[in-house]
Amino acid sequence: MIVRVSEARVRPERFDDFREMIVSAVREFPGRYAGLVDHEVLAAPPHTLLYVSRWRGEEDLVAYAGEGWGDQPVVLPGEEEYLLGPLQVRHFTVASLD
Repeated sequence: MIVRVSEARVRPERFDDFREMIVSAVREFPGRYAGLVDHEVLAAPPHTLLYVSRWRGEEDLVAYAGEGWGDQPVVLPGEEEYLLGPLQVRHFTVASLD
């Protein structure tokens, strides 16, 4: 499993609108991307929002984000008008606690 974390630094005055836009946009992702195991939006007002998604593997991430999935964020149309800077994306693998 690969955990993908996209971090947005949001203009504080646009935070609520951005959160609503992202939640609306990603709500249907599980039906569109078979390799998406789970996802959530984490909000830390006034300016940080994370989209955390868990994927079965690299092939599934390529289907979602393209060949540059490892370092290129997925940017939704119009998203940049809400942001203070470029999206940051990081990936993690799960370490077993057993």
